[in-house]
Amino acid sequence: MLVFFEIFTTVCLPILLLAGLGWGLDRIFSLDLKTLIKLNLYLFVPSFILVRLSSSDLKGETGAAVVGFTLCIILTMGILSWITSRLRGVEREERYSIKLSTMIYNSGNWGIPLMALAFSELGGVIQVFVLATMNLTSFSLGIFLANAGSRERNGWIVPILKQPSPWAIVLALILRANGNPLEEVTFLWTPMNYLANALVAFALITLGVQLSKTKPPHPRGSLSYALVIRLLGGPAAAMGLTWLFGFQGEIAAILIVGAAAPTAVNTALLAHEFKADSQFAAAAVFYSTLAASLVVTALLAILRAGWIPWAIP
Repeated sequence: MLVFFEIFTTVCLPILLLAGLGWGLDRIFSLDLKTLIKLNLYLFVPSFILVRLSSSDLKGETGAAVVGFTLCIILTMGILSWITSRLRGVEREERYSIKLSTMIYNSGNWGIPLMALAFSELGGVIQVFVLATMNLTSFSLGIFLANAGSRERNGWIVPILKQPSPWAIVLALILRANGNPLEEVTFLWTPMNYLANALVAFALITLGVQLSKTKPPHPRGSLSYALVIRLLGGPAAAMGLTWLFGFQGEIAAILIVGAAAPTAVNTALLAHEFKADSQFAAAAVFYSTLAASLVVTALLAILRAGWIPWAIP
């Protein structure tokens, strides 16, 4: 119990406090969530991806394996959601809501600070590749699922092309392949580093504002299925996949803990934008974010106890 408490206070509590700061500020000042989200999506996240991905010293083979692992987690969550929806007779719109809430998880404003607090510098390096994959998925598959689950059909190709994060990934890979000459351009590289370093705090405050504005229904029915699949199915699948991919030690532990992340905030934004079930998406974000702290704390305790022999941090 003492170990559990220590992990919670050193890893999860700082995240909750920053999110709580956003929650409190919104209660006092009623902040504009759309503006905060746009700053995240169009400024902080692309800058973070570009800086960290282009300057990462992780070997290309390992980075590619992490990308493949993340795609397999997303696919596994989709399969679990499809099976559960079929067995439970979930209606069509809610089937897409469950997929959106389980396949797209919060590897950014939850995952990045979690890795910085729970692991060595390697945690942040690995998480950059997870974040890049998840962002590309969010603004392609995520937009498709939100649109498919809507009662109104909207185009989804153009919105994908308008998102800066996929283009930031492409540019970062080009820079990485050429030794990252942008680092020599100080007047550009320095402000981009400032933006990248500011992501963690700003994103968590944004998350708190999002939670403040959420009035979720009770977690029952389809919503409860989504929460179980995301928070328990994710790390369970990650345990098997890290073994299959041959990941060992801290890298395996990082990927397992990262797969227990809550539903991404972007899913609620996409659901609102494409007139899908935005209440379901916001509720999934709300409950999964609160519960993820306990799940992650338990996972870290299990990993540090050596109960998963190929994933000892």
